[in-house]
Amino acid sequence: MKIVHTINELQAELSVLKAQGKKVGLVPTMGALHAGHASLVKRSVKENDITVVSVFVNPTQFNDKNDLIKYPHTLDADCKLLEANGCSFVFAPSVEEMYPEPDTRQFSFAPLDTVMEGAFRPGHFNGVAQIVSKLFDAVKPHRAYFGEKDFQQLAIIREMVKQLHYDLEIVGCSIIREEDGLALSSRNARLSTHEREIALKISQTLFKSRTFAADHSVSETLRFVEESIAAEKGLRLEYFEIVDGNNLQKIKDWANTNYAVGCITVFCGEVRLIDNIKYREI
Repeated sequence: MKIVHTINELQAELSVLKAQGKKVGLVPTMGALHAGHASLVKRSVKENDITVVSVFVNPTQFNDKNDLIKYPHTLDADCKLLEANGCSFVFAPSVEEMYPEPDTRQFSFAPLDTVMEGAFRPGHFNGVAQIVSKLFDAVKPHRAYFGEKDFQQLAIIREMVKQLHYDLEIVGCSIIREEDGLALSSRNARLSTHEREIALKISQTLFKSRTFAADHSVSETLRFVEESIAAEKGLRLEYFEIVDGNNLQKIKDWANTNYAVGCITVFCGEVRLIDNIKYREI
């Protein structure tokens, strides 16, 4: 495994390998890696000849500067995990390398980016599109891998690929959870022991709601989740929405879609956690 810090060095390395017919997979990350990231890397290693993992905390997607400051930086530990899982190249650029000048591009993915995270984190998805497009331009991968825990982000990246006519496959990978059900997240490291116990209520509620939804309406299922989270001291619901997985718009009746997804964001103490669950799937 090789660690590179500049686009020129990375492209020089990859051009030789691509000339040999090697297929390249890209796993974009912001570091603080865990088993969820490792699962993406393993899949890329299985499906490609070369796997590039970017480790870059992208400042343009943080609408809360305190969140950016608190985001963990663990490059040494990240590299150990990546090497153990077969990564070929770690691309760990500086902010100056990725943004030699301000990126003033403005993207529109309406209606995908106007709801849920888009409503509560203005500018977030524009920043995501800026950095992911820069990574696609730098690496020019054949495939890129993203986790389904960031369900809305995955939908928006697929739309960006269409809009910008990128010639690559976007591969969505299932949520990886702890044995007790908590969705893996780099933010989990910021939870105290007590908060970690409380946070488990999020996934437990989603699992129960899937059973509940089998013989209850959409509105009843929404209320079930909202009331369950509200009953847990230490949790504060930012939003829970049941949407059509294709366009991320709210649904009112299960019969209106064959792809229904419940997306949730909850504050556990000061830590903002996201998760989702599929009620109906194509």
